Amino acid sequence: FKLPSDSFKYLGWGDIDDHDVRGNQLHCPRVREGPSEEELFFRGEEHTLKRRKQVTDAEKWQKKLQENWENCAELNLSFQDLGDLYQVENFKRILQRLIRVEKLWLVDNSLTDLSAIRLPRCRELNVNKNHFTSFKQLPKIPQIQHLSLAENNIMTLSGISAFKHTPLESLILKRNPCEFQERYRQLVFSSLPNLKMLDGIPKLPEDCSPPDTSFFFKMCTIL
Repeated sequence: FKLPSDSFKYLGWGDIDDHDVRGNQLHCPRVREGPSEEELFFRGEEHTLKRRKQVTDAEKWQKKLQENWENCAELNLSFQDLGDLYQVENFKRILQRLIRVEKLWLVDNSLTDLSAIRLPRCRELNVNKNHFTSFKQLPKIPQIQHLSLAENNIMTLSGISAFKHTPLESLILKRNPCEFQERYRQLVFSSLPNLKMLDGIPKLPEDCSPPDTSFFFKMCTIL
């Protein structure tokens, strides 16, 4: 059933002025714009237009100053409910501006591919509960130290070696299909020699891959 907040679903958080909607009736604060008025008209959702107002140049400038994403050091953009392609593209536009962010949370945003995004200073990234299927779909994060990918759909460890030359210390892959791969922990630590912790458990002696003994089985002993 529709919540009372449905008429606000294409508005940004700062655009909602006078209303009788309670906080627990809103899905989440929005940081992205909605479709144009023409698009809403063709969708048959023109009823949402009555909530919009004419924005002056001064208000546009004030909003631009509030969206100073380039200077963000820590940012939580989780639970954005990105149900429209237009909103996804606008969300990625914001991510591309995060050139100084060091800690970023993008939990439960139905994200599938951020490979075109570069976060040059990001040290901590949490993308739990999204729809990533491969490490290759993650953003470029050369300074990453702590990466959390729990509850995605990563099938294999292919591509994980891309983080070999990063200062990655902690990695969380809980509740991904790749977690059930044979010798899972050994494969991860062999691909990432500098990794100290996997899924909240420090590196153990048994996590170090034993030497390859296949050579000895090929040898023949003559008595």
